[in-house]
Amino acid sequence: MAETKLLSEYIMRNAGLEEAQARIKIARRNINNLIYADDTTLMAESEEELKSLLTKEKVESEKVGLKLNIRKTKIVVSGPITSWQIDGETVETVSDFIFLGSKITADGDCSQEIKRHLLLGSKVMTKLDSILKSRDITLPTKVHLVKAMVFPVVMYGCEGWAVKKAEHQRIDAFELWCWRRLLRVPWTARRSN
Repeated sequence: MAETKLLSEYIMRNAGLEEAQARIKIARRNINNLIYADDTTLMAESEEELKSLLTKEKVESEKVGLKLNIRKTKIVVSGPITSWQIDGETVETVSDFIFLGSKITADGDCSQEIKRHLLLGSKVMTKLDSILKSRDITLPTKVHLVKAMVFPVVMYGCEGWAVKKAEHQRIDAFELWCWRRLLRVPWTARRSN
């Protein structure tokens, strides 16, 4: 894995895809690529810039014996785009893609991704039912289980979410649902939280 990361860094540097050339700013840093193992995500503000980045990466990759797999290459855009071809092969345009377990959409909307994570968390919580209902396990242990097994599933990848008020309320409601379920408080019970 370390060798793959070094090779990817080498390719990006030789292709001129360093921080100084990037025009997209994230956390006060100029970014035009994200690399994880052998997956690379290129970012650009225009179609021409993206074509240039992709061509440079392809050329530098071939110099070290790597081949760009056009069938696995996808393009996500936030505006209209013409059909792309590289070496006679068409590059697929998609409305979203999964990067490190999180769905990235063209419009940047995270609501479906948040709903998906909340659903995954509720499935984990439901699977813990027999443990949470057990009278042999102490309340602090049950709390630790929920914190260790449910919340990480829900919050995985949350650093990249643009959370709106409605999603924030959904996340809060989910947390409340977890604690009420752990304490066996029925949802119909009128108790203050």
